[in-house]
Amino acid sequence: MPCTSEEFEEFAVARTPQLYRAAWLMCGDAHRAEDLVQDTLAKVYVRWHRRLGAPIEHPVAYAHTTLARTYLSAQRRRSTHETPIEHLPERVGPGGDAATGIALRAALDELAPLGRAGLVLRYLEDVSVADTADALGVSPGAVRNRTLRALDRLRAVLGPSLRDLLET
Repeated sequence: MPCTSEEFEEFAVARTPQLYRAAWLMCGDAHRAEDLVQDTLAKVYVRWHRRLGAPIEHPVAYAHTTLARTYLSAQRRRSTHETPIEHLPERVGPGGDAATGIALRAALDELAPLGRAGLVLRYLEDVSVADTADALGVSPGAVRNRTLRALDRLRAVLGPSLRDLLET
């Protein structure tokens, strides 16, 4: 049961790379992804140290939920959805090439924020349907429906290379 600052620091150091990857895939911008991760960890930190109520039972799932909701909230507030990029971030994981990453990013840019967040959580972060539904504040059926539509949209944009992208 997490409760100390040291335990939170260990959790944050261990989870930041995965949270950053998910945030970058959701928003497509390195600076916004860093801000999303920072906002997420700040919210988790507040909950982590709450004296009243139960401690966070599943901190990783809680962090993913907080990240997705923070992303969706920011999307609703943004006045523009332009994402100028000077440099792509370094790859966090092994495999793949730059052209594949660029193709995936361009395809993800075609999706609505809720579909994009659902797709990233379900297929790139391997979160269950129930946990994704909880993170996005929708029903499990809505998650299945939205991810199916998002995959159809990706198939239309990427063609046969979609399976290779999701498996890397």
